[in-house]
Amino acid sequence: MKRKLKILRNDPWLEPFEAAIEGRHADVVRKEKELLTASKDLSEFANAHKYFGLHKMRGGRWVFREWAPHATAITLVGDFSGWKKDEAYALRRLPGSDGVWEATFPADAIKPGQLYKMLVEWPGGQGERIPAYATRVLQDPDTHIFSAEVYAPAKPYRWKVRDFKPDTEPLLIYECHIGMAQDREGVGTYDEFRRLILPRIAKDGYNAIQIMAIQEHPYYGSFGYHVSNFFAASSRFGTPDDLKALIDEAHKLGIAVIMDIVHSHAVKNEAEGLARLDGSFDLYFYPDAGRREHPAWDSLCFDYGKNEVLHFLLSNCKFWLEEYRFDGFRFDGVTSMLYYDHGLGKAFGGYADYYDGGQDTNAITYLTLANKLIHELRPEAITIAEEMSGMPGLAVPFKDGGIGFDYRMAMGIPDYWIKTLKEKRDDDWHPTSIFWELTNRRADEKTISYVESHDQALVGDKTVIFRLIDKEMYWHMMVGDQNPVVTRGIALHKMIRLVTLATINGGYLNFMGNEWGHPEWIDFPREGNGWSYKYARRQWDLVDREDLQYRFLNAFDNAMVELVSGVFGFEKLPVRKLWEKDDDQVLAFMRGDLVFVFNFSPTKAFSDYGILAPGGVYSVVLSSDAPEFGGFGNIDPSVEHFTKPDPLYTPHGVEWLKLYMPPRTAMVLRKHPPRPGRPKRKE
Repeated sequence: MKRKLKILRNDPWLEPFEAAIEGRHADVVRKEKELLTASKDLSEFANAHKYFGLHKMRGGRWVFREWAPHATAITLVGDFSGWKKDEAYALRRLPGSDGVWEATFPADAIKPGQLYKMLVEWPGGQGERIPAYATRVLQDPDTHIFSAEVYAPAKPYRWKVRDFKPDTEPLLIYECHIGMAQDREGVGTYDEFRRLILPRIAKDGYNAIQIMAIQEHPYYGSFGYHVSNFFAASSRFGTPDDLKALIDEAHKLGIAVIMDIVHSHAVKNEAEGLARLDGSFDLYFYPDAGRREHPAWDSLCFDYGKNEVLHFLLSNCKFWLEEYRFDGFRFDGVTSMLYYDHGLGKAFGGYADYYDGGQDTNAITYLTLANKLIHELRPEAITIAEEMSGMPGLAVPFKDGGIGFDYRMAMGIPDYWIKTLKEKRDDDWHPTSIFWELTNRRADEKTISYVESHDQALVGDKTVIFRLIDKEMYWHMMVGDQNPVVTRGIALHKMIRLVTLATINGGYLNFMGNEWGHPEWIDFPREGNGWSYKYARRQWDLVDREDLQYRFLNAFDNAMVELVSGVFGFEKLPVRKLWEKDDDQVLAFMRGDLVFVFNFSPTKAFSDYGILAPGGVYSVVLSSDAPEFGGFGNIDPSVEHFTKPDPLYTPHGVEWLKLYMPPRTAMVLRKHPPRPGRPKRKE
């Protein structure tokens, strides 16, 4: 009798959809077998970048190849040809191939540093195009035109850290954008980030960075999500070697480097990207315009049913892992990939919504193969899905019937905090609701919890700190200023972040600057703001100033990250609810020997408030009310708390833990280990 996949054994509610789940599993097995007819494994298959594009051969000669089945002629044009068509740089179509073009050139025909493009001709037209596998693309500062660059350093980058293994239990991610990480108005560089920002992140205690906007993109304000050149690291921030040096330094500091990879869509631009590369609309994208054009993003959607597209995207994953030694990927826009309608306007109110025939099985197959490849190359690699529909099995291993991601983003959590801040009075913050939202997840899938996304920091939206304090931030952030709006905002900012971090079952993510309440939104240079970089930066000087309260938020973030990261495998410990009382607005839960207690009440201070906890002695190890975190110091960390027995509860292993709890405060207590030789209490 055939054994059921583990995902079906773990969740009986999926049984009605067994055929669909078994079917998607079989699709992957079938497609992998089809792709590997001439390769021993996925790693050997995913080498398109080593074949296509421009490469220097032994002996110094150059070879260039491109897949362009609709083209009738291709010629390289560039600095080496005076940007004119020269037959010496013409490619020939390889006989018997499905549209592969090739040419070899003498060593002196092309030189490092020269710019070039392809002049592609097709029936009824022609155009200059950047090669699909270009690994270096530059924009002319005057004309703003992009061109590929012959990037061939005389000496390859020498890695200082050879075999980095991420130590990410729990995974604590610092999400960042290279260009806007600097204090000055302008575009930051890989080198500046390495020298100035990495030390901050290491000091803050995060063990991973997730870098946005790495793949080349023509419009800076797209946040890197409208990619044009999938194999090229954005030249806005520096050279490929500068990026390698950044990753090398991160590894030296013990920080894993995750890349925000965009395989969900591509920019429409023809001069810069893949669109109409050979004159046809469907080279990498769907032939039907309705499926080809994303209705919400003004971009193009890959045709994941084409083996050539799988070859391109899988090779892209391998390229970034091997060439730059990234430690994994956060896949953007996964919801858009999973469904034919991109999940737009759909409620996803029940399991039937995930298996109603609207799923893009080809895209699901690609994502599964990508995860298989990545973990085949690097078993310790980290893969994260940005997915909002909640499709079951996304972060379940393929062998168990899943799609194979290590983590999925808990996208409902930031939505919950936004809704709470926008719609609820402080008196209506209910611990039952908070705890349920933060712990409502599939038992067999790990998630990345986070308070707010980078999107909330953009103009038109608000960060959590801005929703809490708003314009008062401009006038009342000085130390000693007891403005009630600021005092409330600082208190709740700390509590929201701690309760979110304390309930993780996989990892935690923070966008740079949010940990200390960065006061300004993000506004990339555009016509509407006079192409200004004023808000496309992070004002680190604010948190460095001793006279401003931002440093209190930063100190608290450091302390809570240090506490959690000091418990190996913290994210795997059961979250044991000890107490929740909505009319008091008090929540308490335990993980390992740590007890997390929250009083969300804006006005009530409780003296000798009792919660039921395992009997023993407890000490406060973290208090949001501590003066070093901008609090009032009403919680005395030197006091030991002894539980009090109760004949009703003691037989069940819990006793009364009595605590003093000021309004809007959180504390963490650690249970002392049993003292050697101490006699057990007689019941």
